[in-house]
Amino acid sequence: MADPKKLARIHRVRTLQLNLKHADEARAREKFASEATLAQRIGALADAVSPTPENALGASLGAAAHFRERLHQSAAAAQNRVLNAEVFVSRAAEATRAAKRDQTAVEKLIDRARAQIALKDMRKLEEAPPARSKRHDPC
Repeated sequence: MADPKKLARIHRVRTLQLNLKHADEARAREKFASEATLAQRIGALADAVSPTPENALGASLGAAAHFRERLHQSAAAAQNRVLNAEVFVSRAAEATRAAKRDQTAVEKLIDRARAQIALKDMRKLEEAPPARSKRHDPC
C-alpha cells in the first residue's frame, strides 16, 4: 500500500504539471490565432496592392509590383508560421492530455488507497470484541 503523504505530494506535483500544460496550450492557441490573423492581413494587403488602370505610370507599376512581390513573400512566410503554430498547438494539446492521464492515474491510486484504509478499519471493527453496555432495568 502506498503512503498517503507520498500520494498527496505526487498529486500536487501532477496538478501543477497539468496546470502548466494547460497554460502552454493556451499560449500555443493564442499564438496560432495571432499568426492566422497576421497571415490574413498580409493576404489582404497583397490583394489591395494590385495595379489599377488609374496609375498606369511605369515607375508606379514597378513599385507596386515590387511591393506586391514582397507581400507575397511575407504571406508565404506567415503561412509557414501558421503551420508551425498549428503543429505546436497539437503537441501542446497532446502534452495536456498526457498530463491529465497522469493526474487521473494518481487520483485513482489515492482512491484505491482510501478504499483499502476503509476496508482495513472495517475489519478491525469486525474483529474487535463487543463493547459492554450497561443495561438499566426498569425499577
